Amino acid sequence: MKLLVIRFSSIGDIVLTTPVLRCIKNKFPDAQLHYLTKIGFGPLLVNNPYIDKLYYLQDDLKSLIKDLKKEKYDQVIDLHHNLRSLRVKKGLKVQSSSFPKLNFNKWLLTNFKIDRMPDKSIVERYFETVRDLGVTNDTRGLDYYLPADKKLANNDIPMSHWGGFVGCVIGGSYNTKKLPVAQWQKFCAAVPYPVVLLGGPEDMQEGNEIAQQDRIKIYNSCGKFNLNESAELVKYSRVILSNDTGLMHVAAAFQKPVISFWGNTSPNMGMFPYYGYNNLRDRVAPLSVIMENNTLGCHPCSKLGYKKCPKGHFKCMNDLDMNFAIEQVVKFWSAKTGG
Repeated sequence: MKLLVIRFSSIGDIVLTTPVLRCIKNKFPDAQLHYLTKIGFGPLLVNNPYIDKLYYLQDDLKSLIKDLKKEKYDQVIDLHHNLRSLRVKKGLKVQSSSFPKLNFNKWLLTNFKIDRMPDKSIVERYFETVRDLGVTNDTRGLDYYLPADKKLANNDIPMSHWGGFVGCVIGGSYNTKKLPVAQWQKFCAAVPYPVVLLGGPEDMQEGNEIAQQDRIKIYNSCGKFNLNESAELVKYSRVILSNDTGLMHVAAAFQKPVISFWGNTSPNMGMFPYYGYNNLRDRVAPLSVIMENNTLGCHPCSKLGYKKCPKGHFKCMNDLDMNFAIEQVVKFWSAKTGG
């Protein structure tokens, strides 16, 4: 049997597909499992032992479909469910299944605050696409495989942080998904542990603004490391604080305690930190703390995000209690060290 899994982007969404890959391979050890994604996300998957072959979407979708036809797949498992994945499925003309995106439910939630989203992770919805194959969730959580030949050395981070640090993921795909700099500054000034700021090159300037208050305690790694290196920093951290963004899910893959901040989006949409067994409300993970301002009539306002708050006040992030976040960090840190 030969199967093609499709998920073009992005970091978090791809990491959330990994339990499906593992469970397919464990159910069908002799199956050939191929994965189609955008070329920029290859580092997320190239070390995954459950994937036999990677295909990359670049510019020429027509040529790509021609190459995929030669593989003679038995089934396409569409975990993206958009126009491009539809074109791939139509081009291959084989049996296929697609995960339920529940866009109408999300529209109801963001526009009318009517919550008809199921209380389960998007991972559980991904598994619905392989139900007919008899593949079920093993509840072991997410996977992230770092390259074996490239490891961070101690000298890649300051000596002051070698004994442990709090990882703060300050980036986000939209501004309204990002905790403001002033909130990060408030947290970093009061938390009693070393801090590493995590993000891409686009986050470097904001990282410098946060770190300038104490460059011994706060190390700005934004833009200094590639994706896998940043993931390794997540692995080394004691606790992760994160916006609704990809490294939050990488942290869950490494079974790290995660304190997550929710601005214009909502964990009700199914993208909360997932450890293999938890829903958002009924089965709560002890390693996950959700910080969300549910007192606002305008929250959530988008399933994706905006450049700035449509209302102008950004209370969903500005009013989050950083003292509570610090209390949670201390609790997780103490549990790890035994006091």
